[in-house]
Amino acid sequence: MNTAILLSAQQAQQQGSAWPMILMMVAIFVIMWLFMIRPQQKKQKEIRKFQNALKEGDRVVTGGGVYGTVKRIDLTKNTIDIEIARGVNITVDKGYVFQSPADGAQAAANK
Repeated sequence: MNTAILLSAQQAQQQGSAWPMILMMVAIFVIMWLFMIRPQQKKQKEIRKFQNALKEGDRVVTGGGVYGTVKRIDLTKNTIDIEIARGVNITVDKGYVFQSPADGAQAAANK
């Protein structure tokens, strides 16, 4: 008889409010947003800002890891001609061009 009373008391405690569980899920989402999603959004914004400010003569690296210098920007096709060696030019989509790490380090040092 005592075990039946204890079991029903435990079940009543387990069937308590769902609010602590909901609050915990919200807290996990907020922490994930603060530490993962928000910094990634900031980084994407900086990359787009760099890509929109590109000009001839800038040193860049492509998404494939090819380093070069911007020679021509075609805004109608959204492409960039990059010189990777003397007389060797490649055409790359503007979305796959990033700031050269060496130039990024210099820009950070100048701030």
